[in-house]
This record gives sequence, structure tokens and C-alpha cells, in this order.
Amino acid sequence: MTLDGRELEQMDCRQALQWITGLAAFGYQFGLTRIGELMTELGNPHHCLPVVHIGGTNGKGSTAAMIASMLSEAGYRVGLFTSPHLHHYLERTRIGSRHIPAEQFARLASRVRAACTAITARGGEHPTEFEVNTAISLLYFTMEEVDLAVIEVGLGGAIDSTNIIANSLVSVITNVGMDHMEYLGNTIEEIALVKAGIIKQGGRVVTAAERPEALAVIRQVSAAQGATVWQVGKDIVWEEVRFHRQGIGLNLYSRQKSYPRLNIPLLGRHQVYNAATAVLAVEILGGAGYPVPDQAVAGGLAKTRWPGRMEIIQGNPPVVLDVAHNPDGAAALRQAMADHFPGVWPQRTVLLLGILADKDRQGVVDILLPGLQGVVVTRPPSTRAGDWRQVAAMAAAHCPQVLQVEDIGQGLVQAREMVGPDGLLCVTGSFYTVGAVRKELLKDGASPVEL
Repeated sequence: MTLDGRELEQMDCRQALQWITGLAAFGYQFGLTRIGELMTELGNPHHCLPVVHIGGTNGKGSTAAMIASMLSEAGYRVGLFTSPHLHHYLERTRIGSRHIPAEQFARLASRVRAACTAITARGGEHPTEFEVNTAISLLYFTMEEVDLAVIEVGLGGAIDSTNIIANSLVSVITNVGMDHMEYLGNTIEEIALVKAGIIKQGGRVVTAAERPEALAVIRQVSAAQGATVWQVGKDIVWEEVRFHRQGIGLNLYSRQKSYPRLNIPLLGRHQVYNAATAVLAVEILGGAGYPVPDQAVAGGLAKTRWPGRMEIIQGNPPVVLDVAHNPDGAAALRQAMADHFPGVWPQRTVLLLGILADKDRQGVVDILLPGLQGVVVTRPPSTRAGDWRQVAAMAAAHCPQVLQVEDIGQGLVQAREMVGPDGLLCVTGSFYTVGAVRKELLKDGASPVEL
């Protein structure tokens, strides 16, 4: 493999992953300068890529998964880029239901590393881990000639490397909440302005944002860009929502179509908003030259799989896994548990909780813990865990039984023992916590409940 006539040093997948994850030392650095230079060095392959771009505080991944599933059901070859991953880095980059093959990942990483070397050799700044990951995914989708690429924003919007996409078929902003304030701003308006940065000139915008101050910013930016806005709850609505342990049933109605008797194999009423957002985005794609038949909408939603989001793992006790990691996510989780497990949540539920230090730990604890049977606080397996024991002190104000167990595997054992007859264990707080516990559970022979 060569890059402009230069021979590349080929890495294998293990070496490629070591190189990429080692770039985390550069930390969070935002802006489009580095990714722009990198993509130029690679020949700007993303310029011809049809993209659905998805931002927001919560629900980005679920909405992206639903959109990709419906498009795949309609027969399109669909790329999906999401982050972070639960178990393996390659999960972030998919076509259809399959992640990027290890050999292909290594080849593309080698090509991107050579481009980075060329940039730094002439005095440029080295791209960050997420910028490199973005470049690999955009290269992969272009080389594999996908019909569409569904791209989830990493953090924010305007300043995120995925915003190197010059045009998008649809820009989706799921919602706007208080998260990553150290990077995005300290008010809903400031955060909304950054997230609205993915809105393109003359573009199409779908949002489920409910906070009036966020919606006002999204509309102002859209007006300035000459973009058209569709609003969930106004341009698409729902009725007859039915919550059960197998998912959600509902009817959706847009201004153009009716979608009766839809089934979502995901738990939580927040998934109603995500499903409505996804269906509205797919409907709008039809006007952009990518029609999706109604049966593909229904079939794609019913086939959506998104591990770690209100996912039930069978066992005694059953375990619910959810990656909620900020106050809005915690509120959605609490409501979802009440909807799907009445009488068990919260009084017969034990929480295994591990939250990163750079999150609003107090906000999450204050929302999730009142009324719970017990809590086991553990250390998320991340360098960002910080003083994880502080969470236990916060938990003590809400819950009679609070244990501190540093090792997450032992924390799982302790939490299971704490659950009483016919009780429930819920694991939450971060992707790191849920990913580690999910791996442990599946290693022990448990399996996800097929909804």
C-alpha cells in the first residue's frame, strides 16, 4: 500500500489499536483544523459521502442505530459510526450489522498514520485519537461505497471532528442537556449553540429538543443557515404507547404518513422520542432521494439492537444495563425502570454504580438513588475514574445500604448478593462500567434477553 507514491509501514490490528489509543495522551482538543488537514492529506474522500449527521446530549446512539436499521431494511448499504464502544474499538465503525474487519482497520490505520507523519513532518499538529478514528471510518465508508453513512457526533457539534462533513442530507439534534459543560458552556443556550453547529447551509434539521431556550437557538441557527426545521412532538406525534418488558408499542403520525402498530425492542419512554426522531429523519430522507417504504420503517425499528441501553441480561437476579452518565440520562433511566418494572423499582432494586469524575455525579445520584433497596459503588475501569469513593458519600444521603467495592467484578458479586427474592439489579453510570459488567456477565454464560 502506498500514499502518493510513498511506501507505508503496515501495522496489524493490535499495533493499530495501540497506536490509536495511545493518542489519548493528546486529550480533548477541538476544532476542525487538524481533521481538515488530515482529510486533505488523504484526498478528501468524505466529500462524496451521503451523510446523516446526529448530535445531541442523550439518545444520539439509539437514534443512529434506529435510522441505520430502517435504511438497511430498505435495502441500502449503510455505514454507522458511533462512540464510545462497549467491548471493542472496532464496534465504532460498522456497515450493516458487521463491524469493520480487523485487517481492513489495520490497513486504513496504517494509511492514516502515514498521513499524520506527513503532517507533523512539515510542522503541523498531530491529530487526536477521535480525529484519527473519524478519518478511518470516513475512509472505510467511502472505499466500501456505502449508500449512506450515519455519523454520530462525538462531543458537541460545531467543534467536533465529525463536523468536517461539509454537507449532510439531514442534521439531527436529539436534545440538549447539561453535560460536558467544561467544553460546551454553562447554560442550555451555550450548549445548544455548539450542538447546532452541525446545521448546514440550506439543510434539513430534525430535533426532539424540548427546552424552549434550546429550541430557540436551534431555530435561530437554522434560520441564519436557510435550513428547514422539523420538530418532534409537532411534525410527528404518537399515541397508544404501551410499555412492557419486551419493549414498546406505539403508533406514530407525521404530517405526511401514519405508522400504526410499531414495535421498538428497546426499553424506556425516552426511546419513544428517539424512535419518532429517527422515523421523521428517515421520512425526510425520502425527499432527498432515499425513499424508505413503510414496511422497512416498521421492520427496521423492530430489528434495532443497541446493547447497553436498558438491556436486560437473564439470570438470578435479572440485570438491567444502561449507560446513563448525566442527569438527563439518569432521569430517563429512572422513568424507564418505573414504566417497565412497576413494583420492583425502586424498592426491590439494587444499583451497581460507577461514574467518571468529570461527570455530574451529584446530579446523577440525587435522581437515581431515592427509594432504592441498596447501592454498590464501584470504580469505573478508566483513568477518568478519579476519587470514585466520593460517590458512596453522596449515595449515603439517599440509601440505607451503601457498599464500596473497587474491583468491578467483585462489585458485581456483592450487588447480586444484596438483591432480595424477585428483585432486580441495575448497572449504570458510564460506558466503562456497563461494558465491563456486560463482558463479565456474558463470560459467565448469561445472554441478553431477545426482545
